Amino acid sequence: MTTTASVETTNIGIAEDFARTFSTGNVEAIVDALHPDATYWVSGKIEGMSGSYTREELGQLLSGVTTIYKGGALKITPTAAIAQGDKVAVEAEGYAELNDGRVYNPQYHFLFTIKDGQIREVKEYLDTQHAFETFFAGSAG
Repeated sequence: MTTTASVETTNIGIAEDFARTFSTGNVEAIVDALHPDATYWVSGKIEGMSGSYTREELGQLLSGVTTIYKGGALKITPTAAIAQGDKVAVEAEGYAELNDGRVYNPQYHFLFTIKDGQIREVKEYLDTQHAFETFFAGSAG
């Protein structure tokens, strides 16, 4: 018998597995971890980063950014998670050393929608000022 609590525990595990997969930098595996019709949304108004993506578009975005990380990956470490129904909220910390020696160390909140054991939607909330300064401010002049 499946209980609501066991489904929610399973869903948290799916979200945490996604963070582990994301942390590898393996873009194909990251994209494959999402349902074929999944959407991935990033908060803010940063052109070239914020907005809604299909999983294929997310793959294109990640393929570009992973090349600037030492080791090709941004590590995502969940620090807290809670689930209700098909929603999983995850607080996390990111960490990556960039090829130019700088460090990207954002704080995140992710909201996952999981149905039938698959991630259907991800909403990524992050410190957009830190992201802008890390990825775009140096190229603005």
